[in-house]
Amino acid sequence: MTADDERWMREAIGVAREKGSDPSVSPIGSVIVRDGKLIARVHNRVAEDHDATAHAEILCIRAAGAAVGDQDLYGATLYSTLQPCGMCTMASIWSKVARVVYGAGREDVHTMYFEDRQINTLDFVRDAWRDDLSFEGGCLREECAALYYRPWDDPGDDIGNV
Repeated sequence: MTADDERWMREAIGVAREKGSDPSVSPIGSVIVRDGKLIARVHNRVAEDHDATAHAEILCIRAAGAAVGDQDLYGATLYSTLQPCGMCTMASIWSKVARVVYGAGREDVHTMYFEDRQINTLDFVRDAWRDDLSFEGGCLREECAALYYRPWDDPGDDIGNV
């Protein structure tokens, strides 16, 4: 990880915190950067939009494509405070971002934030013939993990609000 990675992950953390500090609202933040310039910044909007696909990464990819006027985001880096799910990983593949950098990984947070079964998103990348896509985790891991319920927490009735 570079100093730039930490800088942009801090931006993603800031975006996540705009949603609040309650881990039950899944305050996930994503930013997309290309050539050292921020082109999109979005937080998770699943509950607000009543849309299961309104993950921060998906919305950020949409916003970045609109901002640059192209669906292909060659050379861009997607930063996310939480390891992207399978859907978001596939969107990263299709959008042709060059890198995905995430903070907290699946093992750092409660299982409520992920699919019931372990889906290895790195397998998606390998199997999609994307030798040019880099997937790197652990950038500001503890700061990002602090946004969410931890593996040992009991979120009670909050499960399912992701």
